[in-house]
Amino acid sequence: MEITFADGKLQKLCEQQNLAQRKLGTNCAKKLTARLADLAAVSCLKELFAGHPHPLKGDRAGEFAVNLEGGKRLVFKPDNDPILLTEDGSIDRSKVTSRDA
Repeated sequence: MEITFADGKLQKLCEQQNLAQRKLGTNCAKKLTARLADLAAVSCLKELFAGHPHPLKGDRAGEFAVNLEGGKRLVFKPDNDPILLTEDGSIDRSKVTSRDA
């Protein structure tokens, strides 16, 4: 999947291992790097299994999360335009090919 970032600060955190280790701790930084690699390796969200990907609810509806470490999660939203839905109104994971962290 194509990965974009909401802002430069988040992009630096995700791309600079030393910064991620200082902010998140060593284990969580390793998981963050692994989850970003997992996201980059799949062609669509439906193919992602690592980190227990799950949709969020309530005011975060339309976003997804994958588990990192110590209760932390990487939250992202589909960056496809338009976002395609299934017949039941949920996001069609097979059509999500781009995400914004």
